[in-house]
Amino acid sequence: MDTIILGTGGLGRAAAAALTARGDAVRLVGRPDSGRHDPASLGRADMIVEASRGHAVRSNIEAGLAAGCRKFVIGTTDWAADRAAVDAMLVAEGAAAVVASNFSAGVVLFGRLVEAATRLFGAVPEFDPYIVEWHRRTKTDRPSGTARDLAARMLAIHPRKTRLSDGTGGQPAPEELEVLAVRAGANPGSHLVGFDAPGETLEIRLSSRDRSAYASGIVAAADWLSKQPRTPGIHPFDPEVVDELLAAATLPKPAG
Repeated sequence: MDTIILGTGGLGRAAAAALTARGDAVRLVGRPDSGRHDPASLGRADMIVEASRGHAVRSNIEAGLAAGCRKFVIGTTDWAADRAAVDAMLVAEGAAAVVASNFSAGVVLFGRLVEAATRLFGAVPEFDPYIVEWHRRTKTDRPSGTARDLAARMLAIHPRKTRLSDGTGGQPAPEELEVLAVRAGANPGSHLVGFDAPGETLEIRLSSRDRSAYASGIVAAADWLSKQPRTPGIHPFDPEVVDELLAAATLPKPAG
């Protein structure tokens, strides 16, 4: 499979290594000086993996479509404002994309575990939930896309929490879910969800050692798109791709 990866950061390099290791022809493309990719310079590819920055997603997908690509995997975060426009472009061109804030299958299953814990502890008023996430100092968005996804799962279930704390300081309102973002060092990603009561605390944590799990999920998403024609538009990694992986009882192996 001929694949273009837009973005030369850690995620893009990890995806390139995973796809190259299994025999794909991969081109790793950085951001042009003009700020917009020229479709003619991209050339046609079987697949485009978007791994750049949130503000570039819309124009990158537009360029990929103009270059003739009809399959995309979007692993970039912080582009929610453009999601509807990107979906509309894909539908109009008969193209499909798999999208996730985090392509780790472990993160997806962690999210389902968090939902189950929220149902249990949400029934007990004394337990107050919270989220703490820690990423490398250079990560720009906060909270992370994964933390926002975890928060959305919790807010959809919890009987008393209805919105995120705005983080402006002071005591959060009873209906606010506290989410703390730490940006320090080189941590590739750590997410902790806790439930605290006066006499005890329960915490569940997922820590990434490197980006190999993210890259493996991107490979799985690319294979899912290539296996058969998919309905045009955006497809979520969870549940569509992950449920198929679980049904086959084979989670993607870490790259490398």
